Amino acid sequence: MTVPETSPAPGEQAGGIPLSLNQEFVCLFDQGESGGPFGPRYHLVHGWRVRGGIDDETLRGALDDVVARHEALRTRIATQDGTRHQEVLPPCSAELVVKDLSGTDPALREEVVETLLNDVEAGTIDSRSLPHLRAVLGRFDDQDAILVIIAHHTATDGWSMRLIIRDLAHRYAARRDGTFPDLPATRQYREYARWQLAGSAGATAAVDHEYWRRKLRGAEIFTVRTDRPRSAAAVQETSVHRFLVDAEVISGTTALAKAVRGTPFMVLFAAFSLLEHRRTGRTDITVPTFTPGRGRERDGFGDMVGSCFNFLPLRTDLAGCRTFREIVERTRTTCLEGYSHDIPTLRIFEQAPELMRPAVEPDRAPWVFQVFPFPFVLDGEVIGDLEYTEVRMRLLEQPIGSDVPDGALWTLNLHPTGELVGSVQYKSGLYDRSTIGDMVSEYRRVLGEAVAAPDAPLRLS
Repeated sequence: MTVPETSPAPGEQAGGIPLSLNQEFVCLFDQGESGGPFGPRYHLVHGWRVRGGIDDETLRGALDDVVARHEALRTRIATQDGTRHQEVLPPCSAELVVKDLSGTDPALREEVVETLLNDVEAGTIDSRSLPHLRAVLGRFDDQDAILVIIAHHTATDGWSMRLIIRDLAHRYAARRDGTFPDLPATRQYREYARWQLAGSAGATAAVDHEYWRRKLRGAEIFTVRTDRPRSAAAVQETSVHRFLVDAEVISGTTALAKAVRGTPFMVLFAAFSLLEHRRTGRTDITVPTFTPGRGRERDGFGDMVGSCFNFLPLRTDLAGCRTFREIVERTRTTCLEGYSHDIPTLRIFEQAPELMRPAVEPDRAPWVFQVFPFPFVLDGEVIGDLEYTEVRMRLLEQPIGSDVPDGALWTLNLHPTGELVGSVQYKSGLYDRSTIGDMVSEYRRVLGEAVAAPDAPLRLS
């Protein structure tokens, strides 16, 4: 495998590699090594069912290849003379833990897969230790296994996790078969930081800044009242509530999206705004979501591992909407405008310094809503002599999971069965499980009614 050389930018040798704007933003919330974005549970955990005979040593070698290929997995944020910078270290080995699951009843394997994922996610990964990548292989038999990838979120995002498994599968196949085609060279995260910093000034950036300054004038980020004030929150852990939306409702969601020339995300997002309107009576609603943040044309960074996501506050005015279809149409406009001005979160906040004011109130916390259509999803794909299928049907509750910085994060994923698999990661010190469950139930009801009769007069309470 060849690893492309990346020449240092001027001044990098003396002062280190500059941080990306994503890294700068994360550093604003630094709580040390025990919590926050540099804490041990600010990680991403994903699993893939693997069919075929897996050789442990070949898998270890492939993991090391991925670490060598992607600098972000061996980059730490260092401080010199009071200034933070990136420091890229030489390639190093990723830990692989192999678990014997051969005693599992075949009828219980799916449940064991979910339990293993939850157990791994309840664990920790030290942001100071490199590489920012680990793996667990659970063997049911010589032809059936579950492969779990764990990576620290400061170095990766959801997009990156799919790249990691794709590259891992290719490198495993190449090590098994010398004729298997190698992966093309990829750009590195330090290049992304340079590209991002260079693009944060100039005429295009000025237009983007003006859009957000105008769009978010007077806006307040979406928050939900907490069950306990922050001062009374005894724990800072994140729990996960999971749920399912049936295929009939999602079929209606997809049909409505097609009718308005939109996406399922826009319909699901519109239903979330309608839920907030019914809860509070508000019509001016600013709900944040996440975007991949890799450039409008991705600028060659589509195959690069790194933390690139942007926090995009989408503001929609529901006033005057007579039907759910009209809410979806307004949401579509909001989304298309926001995506066309997708810039780093730090720059958006600079244009709207009052946006997050409600999020610092002692009895409120922000909620984020995302439907993330990830690239490179492996769903029964054969690479070399192994077949990979991502584990996307996860419904077990989880007392301790991957951290969210504050409040709650809703994540919805369309499943190949036609259903929608959802999760809400929430700060259990702030919210009771019943509060989350009640809101999820209400969302499912609102969505189902709305897509079944999108032109019916709106019921406002």
